[in-house]
Amino acid sequence: MRNRDEIVLWPSYFDLNKTRAEGRRVPKKIAKPNPSLDMIVDALKKMRIPYRVIPKAAYPRAPWERKGLILVKKAKSKSEILKEVASRI
Repeated sequence: MRNRDEIVLWPSYFDLNKTRAEGRRVPKKIAKPNPSLDMIVDALKKMRIPYRVIPKAAYPRAPWERKGLILVKKAKSKSEILKEVASRI
Protein backbone atom coordinates (compact mmCIF):
# COMPACT_ATOMS: atom_id res chain seq x y z
CA MET A 1 0.00 0.00 0.00
CA ARG A 2 1.24 3.48 -0.88
CA ASN A 3 1.68 6.23 1.70
CA ARG A 4 0.84 9.85 1.02
CA ASP A 5 4.49 10.77 1.57
CA GLU A 6 5.63 8.59 -1.35
CA ILE A 7 5.89 9.36 -5.07
CA VAL A 8 5.37 6.75 -7.78
CA LEU A 9 8.07 6.49 -10.46
CA TRP A 10 7.34 4.41 -13.56
CA PRO A 11 10.09 3.56 -16.08
CA SER A 12 7.86 5.09 -18.80
CA TYR A 13 8.40 8.52 -17.21
CA PHE A 14 12.06 8.39 -18.37
CA ASP A 15 11.67 6.54 -21.70
CA LEU A 16 12.98 8.44 -24.73
CA ASN A 17 10.94 6.17 -27.05
CA LYS A 18 7.64 7.31 -25.51
CA THR A 19 5.72 10.48 -26.25
CA ARG A 20 4.26 12.70 -23.55
CA ALA A 21 0.84 11.18 -24.32
CA GLU A 22 2.30 7.70 -23.78
CA GLY A 23 3.63 8.70 -20.37
CA ARG A 24 7.06 10.31 -20.66
CA ARG A 25 7.35 12.99 -17.97
CA VAL A 26 10.89 14.34 -18.54
CA PRO A 27 12.28 16.35 -21.46
CA LYS A 28 13.72 14.33 -24.36
CA LYS A 29 17.21 15.74 -23.82
CA ILE A 30 17.48 13.95 -20.43
CA ALA A 31 15.32 10.90 -21.23
CA LYS A 32 16.93 7.50 -21.92
CA PRO A 33 15.82 4.72 -24.30
CA ASN A 34 14.13 1.82 -22.47
CA PRO A 35 15.19 2.60 -18.87
CA SER A 36 15.00 -0.33 -16.46
CA LEU A 37 14.07 -0.41 -12.78
CA ASP A 38 17.74 -1.14 -12.00
CA MET A 39 18.85 2.06 -13.75
CA ILE A 40 16.35 4.11 -11.75
CA VAL A 41 17.33 2.35 -8.49
CA ASP A 42 21.02 3.11 -9.13
CA ALA A 43 20.16 6.81 -9.59
CA LEU A 44 18.10 6.83 -6.38
CA LYS A 45 20.96 5.20 -4.47
CA LYS A 46 23.31 7.96 -5.67
CA MET A 47 20.76 10.54 -4.51
CA ARG A 48 20.37 8.73 -1.15
CA ILE A 49 16.58 8.81 -1.33
CA PRO A 50 14.66 5.93 0.33
CA TYR A 51 12.61 3.81 -2.10
CA ARG A 52 10.65 0.56 -2.50
CA VAL A 53 10.50 -1.51 -5.69
CA ILE A 54 7.34 -3.28 -6.90
CA PRO A 55 8.67 -5.38 -9.81
CA LYS A 56 5.55 -6.73 -11.56
CA ALA A 57 3.36 -3.61 -11.58
CA ALA A 58 1.80 -2.56 -14.89
CA TYR A 59 1.76 1.08 -16.00
CA PRO A 60 -1.91 2.13 -16.38
CA ARG A 61 -1.40 3.57 -19.89
CA ALA A 62 0.24 0.32 -21.05
CA PRO A 63 -1.19 -2.51 -18.91
CA TRP A 64 0.39 -5.17 -21.16
CA GLU A 65 3.87 -3.94 -20.09
CA ARG A 66 4.70 -5.21 -16.61
CA LYS A 67 7.93 -3.27 -16.02
CA GLY A 68 7.28 -2.46 -12.36
CA LEU A 69 7.32 0.75 -10.37
CA ILE A 70 9.31 2.43 -7.63
CA LEU A 71 7.85 4.21 -4.61
CA VAL A 72 10.11 7.06 -3.49
CA LYS A 73 10.00 9.01 -0.25
CA LYS A 74 8.88 12.54 -1.07
CA ALA A 75 11.90 14.69 -0.26
CA LYS A 76 11.27 17.26 -3.02
CA SER A 77 8.55 17.94 -5.57
CA LYS A 78 7.81 15.16 -8.03
CA SER A 79 9.08 17.16 -11.01
CA GLU A 80 12.38 17.91 -9.23
CA ILE A 81 12.87 14.24 -8.36
CA LEU A 82 12.01 13.17 -11.93
CA LYS A 83 14.53 15.57 -13.48
CA GLU A 84 17.27 14.66 -11.00
CA VAL A 85 16.75 10.91 -11.49
CA ALA A 86 16.68 11.32 -15.28
CA SER A 87 19.94 13.24 -15.26
CA ARG A 88 21.61 10.48 -13.21
CA ILE A 89 20.41 7.53 -15.31
